[in-house]
Amino acid sequence: MGSLNTTNFITRLSALCLRKTKMQHRHQSNRRPRVPLGSRILTDPSKVFEHNMWDHMQWSQEEEENAKKKATENSLVKVQSEDQDKYEREASKYWNEFYKTHKNNFFKDRNWLFLEFPEILPEKRREEFKTEKISLEHTKINNDNSFTLKNGMFEEGEKYWEKNYGSGSTAVQGYVYNKNQVKALTANPQGKKCGEELGKVESFPGCDATYRILEVGCGAGNSVFPILKVLCNTPGTFLYCCDFASGAVELVKSHSSYNSAWCSAFVHDVCDDALPYPFPDEILDVILLVFVLSTIHPDRMQGVVNRLAKLLKPGGMLLFRDYGRYDTAQLRFKEGHCLSENFYVRGDGTRVYFFTKDEVWNMFTLAGLTEVQNLVDRRLQVNRKKKVKMQRVWIQSKFQKPLQSLRNPEESTKRHPCK
Repeated sequence: MGSLNTTNFITRLSALCLRKTKMQHRHQSNRRPRVPLGSRILTDPSKVFEHNMWDHMQWSQEEEENAKKKATENSLVKVQSEDQDKYEREASKYWNEFYKTHKNNFFKDRNWLFLEFPEILPEKRREEFKTEKISLEHTKINNDNSFTLKNGMFEEGEKYWEKNYGSGSTAVQGYVYNKNQVKALTANPQGKKCGEELGKVESFPGCDATYRILEVGCGAGNSVFPILKVLCNTPGTFLYCCDFASGAVELVKSHSSYNSAWCSAFVHDVCDDALPYPFPDEILDVILLVFVLSTIHPDRMQGVVNRLAKLLKPGGMLLFRDYGRYDTAQLRFKEGHCLSENFYVRGDGTRVYFFTKDEVWNMFTLAGLTEVQNLVDRRLQVNRKKKVKMQRVWIQSKFQKPLQSLRNPEESTKRHPCK
């Protein structure tokens, strides 16, 4: 009997190790570490309705072809040109009506941001945050993304950081540098004088901060307030957030957690190149662009990305997440809602584009940014009550501004002494 129990134990242990090896290999074959994009793998189709979301789904050739067919069919009839002009011209009006109707009740807070985008936090705060006990309120993940936070999530995040920046990397004035680059920077007299020169720069909101974040398309604040919960007690940090719907900005400013001491919300149309930002170029450490670029006309996207890239410091990061090609939301559109290829208008007049990761890579690299991460996030979302399955596709990317100040410090300091 003892021999039989030993045999069963060894069998179960072997099966567990084999399953773990297969899962690791699956992630490695897609060049995806465990943390990015979740780790809930559907291995038993009969258990599909046990959770709301399954990660890293692989599409069969038949599923891919069916998705292409549906997208082709629903794009055969295009919206009339005069109506297309109206949707472009009155885009802010439709979004204002959206927020007037839904206020802050439509989207859930994006508490998953720190799992997928640890770069939002300054390096020191990131270290402190790893050891903190996060309350259920802070770790509850919205059903749209269904991430599961585990105790080891920040250890995994640290592995990701070291993989991309090196174990010897550090942050100097919000930049990410390796040891050799830090020596070059500290040896540069201009770098030593940066703190002194900052006082000469014209005052602006957050001018005293050493780490600055901008969220573009903040909406009702579903990213803003999860970030502020962490950053509000972090000295030297400041969060900017903007939206071209004035109603959305008012919702942010009227929130009980809003405080102008560490956050500045403002109305801004990122498509208007002539419209100035309330701060100088090249001062941002992080730009958050989550489900925003897809609302902009494809012909204007590159200009928007180019302008945002100018706001980043050398070494600054642009964090991107948006709809991917053949997402369920795209395939559900009926004929007559297609504006142009992969660009649609919803019934409420708001618009949405569905990206490929190659399109995203092209846009950000043309803007002078370097790829850190660029992934297709395929998930299976289920409605357990109605027994409905939905194939979700998102693109998640991280792009960094090259360290130009180290390659050509004199030219950089001419543009701005402290960027």
